[in-house]
Amino acid sequence: MNASHPVPAPQRLEDYRPYPFAIKEVRLDVTLDPQASRVRADLDLTRQHDGDLVLDIGKAVTLDRLAVDGSDLDAADWTRKGETLTIHRALPQSFTLSSEVTIDPAANTTCEGLYLSGGIFCTQCEAEGFRHITPYPDRPDVMAPFKVTIHSDLPVLLSNGNPVAQAPGRAEWSDPWPKPPYLFALVAGDLRAISDTFTTMSGREVDLNVWVRPGDEDRAGYAMDSLIRAMRWDERVYGREYDLDVFNIVAVDDFNMGAMENKGLNIFNSKLVLASPETATDGDYERIESVIAHEYFHNWTGNRITCRDWFQLCLKEGLTVFRDQQFTSDMRSAAVKRIDDVVTLRARQFREDQGPLAHPVRPDSYVEINNFYTATVYEKGAEVIGMLKRLVGDEGYAKALDLYFERHDGDAATIEDWLKVFEDATGRDLAQFKRWYTDAGTPIVTMKEDWDAEHGVLTLSFSQQTPSTPGQTDKPPRVIPMAVGLISPNGDEVLPTQMLEIDQAEQSFRFDGLATRPMVSALRDFSAPVVLRRELTDADRAFLFAHDRDPFARWEAGRDLARATLLAMLDGGAPGPEYLAAIGRVLADRDADPAFLALCLRLPSAEELAQARSEAGHTPDPDAIHAVREELASVIARTHQAELDRVLTDTVPAGDYSPDAGQAGLRALRLAALGLVTRIDGGARAQAIYDGATNMTERAGALAALIAAGAGQDAVADFHDRFKDVRLVVDMWFMLQAANARPDRAVPLARELAAHPDFDWKNPNRFRALIGGLSANHAGFHAADGSGYDFLADWLLRVDAVNPQIAARMSGAFETWARYDETRKAHAKAALDRILATPDLSRNLAEMAGRIRGAA
Repeated sequence: MNASHPVPAPQRLEDYRPYPFAIKEVRLDVTLDPQASRVRADLDLTRQHDGDLVLDIGKAVTLDRLAVDGSDLDAADWTRKGETLTIHRALPQSFTLSSEVTIDPAANTTCEGLYLSGGIFCTQCEAEGFRHITPYPDRPDVMAPFKVTIHSDLPVLLSNGNPVAQAPGRAEWSDPWPKPPYLFALVAGDLRAISDTFTTMSGREVDLNVWVRPGDEDRAGYAMDSLIRAMRWDERVYGREYDLDVFNIVAVDDFNMGAMENKGLNIFNSKLVLASPETATDGDYERIESVIAHEYFHNWTGNRITCRDWFQLCLKEGLTVFRDQQFTSDMRSAAVKRIDDVVTLRARQFREDQGPLAHPVRPDSYVEINNFYTATVYEKGAEVIGMLKRLVGDEGYAKALDLYFERHDGDAATIEDWLKVFEDATGRDLAQFKRWYTDAGTPIVTMKEDWDAEHGVLTLSFSQQTPSTPGQTDKPPRVIPMAVGLISPNGDEVLPTQMLEIDQAEQSFRFDGLATRPMVSALRDFSAPVVLRRELTDADRAFLFAHDRDPFARWEAGRDLARATLLAMLDGGAPGPEYLAAIGRVLADRDADPAFLALCLRLPSAEELAQARSEAGHTPDPDAIHAVREELASVIARTHQAELDRVLTDTVPAGDYSPDAGQAGLRALRLAALGLVTRIDGGARAQAIYDGATNMTERAGALAALIAAGAGQDAVADFHDRFKDVRLVVDMWFMLQAANARPDRAVPLARELAAHPDFDWKNPNRFRALIGGLSANHAGFHAADGSGYDFLADWLLRVDAVNPQIAARMSGAFETWARYDETRKAHAKAALDRILATPDLSRNLAEMAGRIRGAA
């Protein structure tokens, strides 16, 4: 970070101290007005420890009154500096602190605190947004029950907990469960409800509502269905029952995150609620199902048990991601879900681990907590939970979770509390396992085989090493669960899956009594988030791809074969016969899950190949990577044209549209085949599918194929004409063009789209659609002339002035700049330096750009 933006003092885990006061009850009285909302807060406090009464207060909050036990404080009794309000007056042991403030929701463009979204008042308080509503100790370990009164002429007035009283212009809500301020929520607006009920396992009836804008009611049904299934699943699998009389979900258009688990009043980005066959893809439906479940599951893993401080964020997020992954696996295909999760982990979290933004699952310091809502905290955090479950077994995991809920209900807990529960429940020492939480980086595990033919003994030797990451160089060995199986030369399973525990830098395991040398299937079900290195030929990979009974390991073998083929092509080679033959077997497999086959047909991403080239000591060339991927796709299409044509014909689901796994799998396979065929037919089949599409999955998939083929101009115009009044589909329109444009057109097209009348750059969804789409266009974004970097820098600076969180998150597109050639690096460095030299840069973007710039 340059001199214009000195690094603010970081928050450090080691500096944690309990808050000096406990809050017995919070009473809020909120009078809503677009420009001048008034908030009165009464906090019943009791001293617990020595220390001043220090409150957090947003800079845009106007403090009108401050009183103790009804007596107004003089200006000399308190000091306000930055976002801190300190009370100097001597205070009794127990007292009521009252405050009155004025805030301007209409001027709040940050989507944090209390703001307006299309005329709807709504809030977002995680992580530190409550301070922008009222003075308060804005930290997760300060928990209290809330009573809220809302005054407004708007027809729907919602807050946390249960409704107490409703009258024209007024509503009262009471949340009996102590909660931290980040879980506070308030919504007011002209909304319509899709309603249902749920009877809990103890016989209580809960009222369920999904609130949407007028006209969106017909697209909220799947969200309600997902909620009911999630509630039923959590009772059956975890024994967790909902604990209020009502559960409300509200969909809003302007939201920085996907959704928020506020107690009893979940606020969602509308794209994760609204769906119909004509406007949402299968992926949208699955994402809605997953996120609805995720936020509901937070009721126990995040709300009833929250985190002591923000360093423990993975405690609620990693565990809840793991739970929503389990849920989706049960609702759909467990094998396909596991592969999808690994693809996401490698694309986002492995990249994070290998760059300047690497940090432990539980970081030990941060400058801006909003910058740590990362793939490491969420996705790797979930993988750590999965490893723990593998190590203690299903029974041990269930026993530990029951103890966790019993012991820590109502607590603000830590990772130490979490691990202690497992130790007490299972008797296992987890001191070494804790390194998964405290050490950054992705371990590299090297496996070697030694075959003793005379005695029929196979010895597997493993070594582990974790590369250095920013601020961490010493990485002792971790506990790594390594799932392996042995396959005979005829494809039979000689040894079913065994879970080996690697806990040393070097370690060997012996398998006796083998008649012939087996093929080793390793890292089955992706048993640990590591990079596994072993020597395999293309023939070995093809054998595993054909015969491995573990779905993930089978897919992984095919992925390795494809990656090896593409890397060889980058060095001047030609597509090998093993890979082309393997693809032929995939296309001819009539019995396999179509969704699994679709995954097998996907080529490794350009980002994955760039990382592989970098790890091998080569400078990745985005244009060359794009070219070999296009070439291999064309070779596959020409080699297997007849079988691909058959797939396109045979994978049309029968009957009306359904987002279920069966139909979605057929459409996924059909679109995977279409993506290949389009390389050789100029887009003829894609145009036919687009013209005949009866659902958004096929329409959007065909449009993406047409754009990639450079043949989509008419379809792009038609798509906009059809859906110009559907907000979320217009987001998709922006994204599809930027992500799929040919590299030489990507940045010019992005500039054209940014000038389009529909580009509402202050809306987080619309901004993410365009900027995220371009960032995903690997060769386009990393254009050799630096135009992609300049375009991104221009827009980050513009958005930073109104929404620092979104600017900081989208700056991650720069993360890998240092691995490219000197010309690209110079352009990226100049763009980052320009960002960092800008006056009044937000703390959010300054921290992110500074860390990324420090990569070289």
